[in-house]
Amino acid sequence: MATRSAFSPPVAHASTHQPLAERLRPRTLGEVIGQQHVLGPGMPLRLAFESGRPHSCILWGPPGVGKTTIARLMADAFDAQFISISAVLGGVKDIREAVEKAQAARDGLMQQRTIVFVDEVHRFNKSQQDAFLPHVESGLFTFIGATTENPSFEVNSALLSRAAVYVLQPLSEEDLKKIVALARDEQAIPAIESVASDRLVAYADGDARRLLNTLETLAMAAAQEKLTEITDVWLLRVLGERMRRYDKGGEQFYDTISALHKSVRGSDPDAALYWLVRMLDGGADPRYMARRLVRMASEDIGLADPRALRLALDASEVYERLGSPEGELALAECVVYLAVAPKSNAVYKAYNAARAWVKQDGTRPVPMHLRNAPTKLMKELDYGKGYRYAHDEEGGFAAGENYLPEGMPEPGFYQPVERGLEIKIAQKLRELRVRNAAAGDGTDPGDGG
Repeated sequence: MATRSAFSPPVAHASTHQPLAERLRPRTLGEVIGQQHVLGPGMPLRLAFESGRPHSCILWGPPGVGKTTIARLMADAFDAQFISISAVLGGVKDIREAVEKAQAARDGLMQQRTIVFVDEVHRFNKSQQDAFLPHVESGLFTFIGATTENPSFEVNSALLSRAAVYVLQPLSEEDLKKIVALARDEQAIPAIESVASDRLVAYADGDARRLLNTLETLAMAAAQEKLTEITDVWLLRVLGERMRRYDKGGEQFYDTISALHKSVRGSDPDAALYWLVRMLDGGADPRYMARRLVRMASEDIGLADPRALRLALDASEVYERLGSPEGELALAECVVYLAVAPKSNAVYKAYNAARAWVKQDGTRPVPMHLRNAPTKLMKELDYGKGYRYAHDEEGGFAAGENYLPEGMPEPGFYQPVERGLEIKIAQKLRELRVRNAAAGDGTDPGDGG
């Protein structure tokens, strides 16, 4: 059976004055293109439809993948009253009105079920989300929430425990091409070159709503110019520079910066460049990117190559001087350098270990020989007495001297790795430990004692 997307061809009586996305919305579950991992035969959401027993759920996925459509289809399948609430615009008043409508439908002559659909449910605060709980538990209505954000972080655990979570995926290129073909079959758009169609699919970036809105815009522009075919050349002129969908404050943003960071850490310059360009192409602030590169240099490279931190700071300064797009080349240069540089998180681990130690340890007094003695009284109290000035010692090192509080064991926070400059640092520390040990037992480190 042929399938349609969440925005499918109109039925015969559909008004051509409706937005294209609405005209092409599917009327049955079998018309949906995409999301077959939850809607295909034997899959969980399909089974829920076929069972005749609706259940509360969270539909989690990026924009334009059919969350609203699936909720509406569920209401149709169960002959339920459909109440839609926008968490962006709504509040407790809307929730109260939904409850009243659900009670009226339940207690009326027809005893109709109710489905309450909350779009962008993560926008509701805790108390607003909690307002649904007693009615979900009592079965007054079936709750369906739609969110682009991870519900584990954005939806109250109490509500989450009462709702199944279905993860929806961006539409594939094949799915999006089917939508273009269906719009063409319905004569909603003129003929379109295959190259232009491919470009539109890439531009949509998995978002069917974006694709259809763009097709509608192009159809109107083509009608004004009386074109019979959308060519790639004309498309580029009308569409302008392609910009991918990018939610700068949402989960996709943080997933992408995570991919960049892990590519640098994994020493893959090509992958690191790819994710950097993806973020810049999507509208990420280059200054934010520069700050993240500084963090990567200190966290994942550290003293294995101290030049990395300086290069990251230089790249940030170059961008400030040149701006876009010239300054972005410095960021790219920095990303490649960070990716190929030797890696060490020894300083990062040492810092975290020291923080953990200080947090759980008591406030140990500073040893007397390490205290400052700017006044006569302090000197009389033996502040600074016995301190050995390292520059006056052999090799600039006071062997056997203790710089930790009295009674504190050697914590060993910093453990250099055998990569890059830290190879030499580790060697130097081993030599100093030998000298300290020799000074402690009174032997000469050079006599083999």
